[in-house]
Amino acid sequence: MSDLPVFDLMFEPAYGEAVAVADGVSRITVNNPSPFTFHGTNSYLVGRESLVVIDPGPEDEAHFQALLREIGGRPVSHILVSHTHRDHSPLSRRLQAETGAVIVAEGPHRASRPLHQGESNPFAESSDSAFVPDIRLADGDRVEADGFSLTALHTPGHTANHLAFALDGTGILFSADHVMAWATTIVAPPDGAMGDYMASLERLMGRDDRIYLPGHGGPVTAPDAFLRGLRTHRRMRERAVLERIKAGDRKIPEMVKAIYRDTDPRLHGAAALSVYAHIEDLIEKGLVSTDGPPRLDGVYLAA
Repeated sequence: MSDLPVFDLMFEPAYGEAVAVADGVSRITVNNPSPFTFHGTNSYLVGRESLVVIDPGPEDEAHFQALLREIGGRPVSHILVSHTHRDHSPLSRRLQAETGAVIVAEGPHRASRPLHQGESNPFAESSDSAFVPDIRLADGDRVEADGFSLTALHTPGHTANHLAFALDGTGILFSADHVMAWATTIVAPPDGAMGDYMASLERLMGRDDRIYLPGHGGPVTAPDAFLRGLRTHRRMRERAVLERIKAGDRKIPEMVKAIYRDTDPRLHGAAALSVYAHIEDLIEKGLVSTDGPPRLDGVYLAA
């Protein structure tokens, strides 16, 4: 279908090197490839005489040295953190100690909803629970730097505290893990929430950005069409989940086996979390029911 997103897997990470991606913007990619991070996490440096660093990344010595080489002794005014997963935020503390920059983010890590009794967070180990920003940004708050400014856009869904950053007056949006060219975003309860994610997509569709620079992989060069494709993709997944429940599937593993039959079985665990996120959203919409709070091992019926 032409209205589905076309994913772009062409990306050269150039580990340890700064790659110019826009006027006054360079990207350095961490050598931390995985099924969740693609080739690795992207850090961005914005500015010329004075810099802002976006998403310094995980504790990684080679990446820290690469950032310092590109900074080259220039002042760093702010370290912006899009969200508090361990591949994005931990290096902010060491970079601050080296540069004196102010750490700015939406807030500490938190789940999108409280844990249900007996529930564990499958992404707890991925969360940087020690992170505390110096300045907390609300939606629409602006960071004034040397000759440019960035506006925070609260885009919850992947995490509750996820921010994208618009480089004002340029059409550039640092979309972090909310929208990426190479794959769909992981939305895994209780860290993430599908209802929030879809609302954040709609929010971005009301803007006129010309290019997204994401947290992993290469740029999204036609954001409007890509966002419409992501929305269609998620709605199709939601319909597929509802159809499996109406057809008699009661548990998430059964649904995953049917819906993701062409997907590498090693990714079925992540797929189960995505189905779970859709089910939570369907329960909120009154289309699916279960006894008590929804659970990964719950039993589900069409409402």
